Amino acid sequence: MTALQHISTGRRVKNRIVQGLVYLAFALAVVPLISVLWLVIKNGLARLDMEFLTHSYRNIGARDAGGGAYHAIIGTLEQVLLASLISIPIGLLTAIYLVEYGRGGRLSRTISFFVDVMTGIPSIVAGLFILAFWILFLKQPYSGWAGAMALSILMMPTVVRAAEEMLRLVPNDLREAAYALGVAKWRTILKVVLPTALTGIITGVMLAIARVAGETAPVLLTVFFTDSINTDPFNGPQMNLPLFVFDQAGRPSDLAVNRAWTGALVLIVIVMLLNLAARAIAWWRAPAKGR
Repeated sequence: MTALQHISTGRRVKNRIVQGLVYLAFALAVVPLISVLWLVIKNGLARLDMEFLTHSYRNIGARDAGGGAYHAIIGTLEQVLLASLISIPIGLLTAIYLVEYGRGGRLSRTISFFVDVMTGIPSIVAGLFILAFWILFLKQPYSGWAGAMALSILMMPTVVRAAEEMLRLVPNDLREAAYALGVAKWRTILKVVLPTALTGIITGVMLAIARVAGETAPVLLTVFFTDSINTDPFNGPQMNLPLFVFDQAGRPSDLAVNRAWTGALVLIVIVMLLNLAARAIAWWRAPAKGR
């Protein structure tokens, strides 16, 4: 009994030590995040008002009070929406092929290799590619659409990998049960596999959106700057919030820096609202809800 008690005590001590190390690692990861959020909220609330949300920066100097980021908010929403419309269908269909149709094939291995390569591409390279091909070679103007194409290049591999992992977690028993009932493979994927993996897929999509929503380098090269409201992403320069923050933070005025902090706060709030909306949709469309 003494030996057993000694072994049990040793295991409890080791468990406590490991548990303490886990808590310490969690604190080291969370403290910087909380610090950044607190800093953004503290400095951003000073200029967060209706004028900032409903007016552009047109005819406002760096040392002038007032002005807003309405033009940048519109640009961010439109560019992220267009990037999502490009990358989500392509990424999801690619993941379905890799998991459901191309297991072990040469084509699937080639696609996986290029997805891995795209995952490590620096964001500025995506912007340079669209700049060289779309703007310089095809002679197209700077626009929100060009920025959306650059963002979609960064977003696509994240969507593919997230969807692929979620689809692989769906039990094969569900697929085999559908096949046993005579259900076609495409219908099994559409009605059984995708609804089962929907929550994880939406989470991966939101991670991709959160990543590209804060990118500055690609849109700096493809969208350009404007202080005016441009609701047409296919025609002319169009501002977005990362560019707005970059522009205002570099101006020699505390008023401009305050606008930059508020722009960063608005960007965080937009990403959080999109995340909450996506989770609500995933909860509503969950198989357990019977919808």
